[in-house]
Amino acid sequence: MAIREPLDGQRSGLQLSDFIDVHDLKLHGKWFALATAIGIVAGLGAIVFQLLTQVVSHYALSDIAGFHAGEPHGEHSFFARGETPFSPWLLVGVSVAGGLASGVIVYSLAPEAEGHGTDAAIDSFHNKGGAVRACVPFVKTMASALTIGTGGSGGREGPIAQIGSGFGSYLATRLKMSSRDRRIMLAAGMGAGVGAIFRAPLAGALFAAEVLYSEAEFEADVIVPATMASIVAYMVYCLSLPPDIRFQPLFGNDLHYGLSSPLEMLPYGAMAIVLVIGAAIYVRTFYGVHNAFKKLPGPPHVRPALGALLTAVSGLGLWLAFDHNNHALAVLATGYGTLQITLLDASDIGVPLLLAIAGVKILTTSFTIGSGGSGGVFGPSMVIGGCLGAAVGVAFHELWPEVVTRPEPFALVGMAGFFAGAANTPISTIIMVSEMTGDYSLLLPTTLCSTLCFVLARRWKLYEKQVPSRLQSPAHRGDFIIDLLEGIKVEEVYRADLKQIHIPEGMPLEQIVHRVAENHQHFYPVEDAAGRMVGIFSTDDVREYLYDDSIWKLANARDVMIANYLYVLPQDDLNTALERFTQLNIDELPVLADAESRRLIGMLRRKETIGFYNRRLIEEKRSLEDAA
Repeated sequence: MAIREPLDGQRSGLQLSDFIDVHDLKLHGKWFALATAIGIVAGLGAIVFQLLTQVVSHYALSDIAGFHAGEPHGEHSFFARGETPFSPWLLVGVSVAGGLASGVIVYSLAPEAEGHGTDAAIDSFHNKGGAVRACVPFVKTMASALTIGTGGSGGREGPIAQIGSGFGSYLATRLKMSSRDRRIMLAAGMGAGVGAIFRAPLAGALFAAEVLYSEAEFEADVIVPATMASIVAYMVYCLSLPPDIRFQPLFGNDLHYGLSSPLEMLPYGAMAIVLVIGAAIYVRTFYGVHNAFKKLPGPPHVRPALGALLTAVSGLGLWLAFDHNNHALAVLATGYGTLQITLLDASDIGVPLLLAIAGVKILTTSFTIGSGGSGGVFGPSMVIGGCLGAAVGVAFHELWPEVVTRPEPFALVGMAGFFAGAANTPISTIIMVSEMTGDYSLLLPTTLCSTLCFVLARRWKLYEKQVPSRLQSPAHRGDFIIDLLEGIKVEEVYRADLKQIHIPEGMPLEQIVHRVAENHQHFYPVEDAAGRMVGIFSTDDVREYLYDDSIWKLANARDVMIANYLYVLPQDDLNTALERFTQLNIDELPVLADAESRRLIGMLRRKETIGFYNRRLIEEKRSLEDAA
């Protein structure tokens, strides 16, 4: 069939239209425009928040109490350092006043803005369709500036995450977008805020996609919009900085370390154990204090003031215990100034003070945020992890100086490992710490330490609103139609009449090889003399021994089988069955009469399960159509 040539005047227009349709540029263009808008607002929000925090800190902490919270090398101070002498009692008064003001603002206007804002954004994503009240970002900005600016131990990522996510949610609501798109924009705003304030655009985007889940899973739909928004927010924020530090990492360009010897990986592995213990203490203490404050009588408005009082007293107690050493005051405010020194010269601070800062920082953060004060938990985690890592590094440097030539790299790796374990965000944390310090030479030990911490600290999570995976997220319940799956039982689907060859547990491998070769069965249940199923193996498991006939008469079914096998019961639903299918990516599951007898009554196949589900789905659709 001939295809008519377009007229010359039409050719370019049709080609452009075809190009747009093929590459789906309308959809991508929409997300590019929306992500740009979110990034601009998140970047401006980061600038405003940073300015407000410094205003409060300058006129309250510096001018009244004479306390100067140190800043990292890449940070810009809007105010010159004052000359007011340090007064411990005025510091306590300023902290209490800031906590009270923060509490009154939050609990009078937006109680959901209490605590660390990242958890609120995660909760909104999973349980509220990405909806955030329009007033929350403004309340969070003011309350967090007051909390951190008056000495509260909090981080900047929580407030900025809620500012960015709040605008993303607001914009999606105003444009009458779907709940799915609103959730994506909320997460993109969260990533943009974090990427801007920490000058880590790639890590900010990955953080927004990773922090939603406690398992090793990403929200794939979020990554591209969050990356676009994070880059724009980073550029906007950096334009507010002086040219000499505009595109510097947060902790400057002076951190250039490397791996001195392969043996150094051993101390890094040992440090992971210390970090996991620290992360467990951090999470348990944080939520223990949080629950204790929730039980206090009286209006919640005054609880942040009590938390501020305990924070200030704890910081001053550490300061007095270490002979007025100013590094001890890193347990107040962000603590980034002392962390900067730790990254450059950890030995100058010493192991006792480093461990004391880490321990008391856990307490002060719990008092500040757990009482209802407004601030993030990422910043304090960096200080805690950095000090713990530095303490381990200094100790190994003294014990094994020929391998651990410098302790400072342990502080940097400790920052990543500690937060990866506490927050279940190993990938984004590795990238974030590298971007914040400008040092990528320690990726190998950082990856090792962060992975170990993530695996070993699975029992604890700093963000309570995380769900294990997409399958457990209410936001994706419609994607998997879990309700329908839960209404179908295994006993309706599995093949009870399927002729299945059972293998005795003592059968030699030589007989098993011939038995497998004589039929087309893929999975073989293994039974003991009493008829209890004790394991299962597949033809793939046997195939490993085909070319090694020397052990055919030595090994038996017990050597080949998997003893810790997955199974289902007749009364289990298909949602449970599908979870177990996907857990190990297998195609068949044994069906046992009950868990006690372990008597095999049939096999459940993935293909038949999906086919039965599809038929039931069609029936449901037809019944709805008939009812309509």
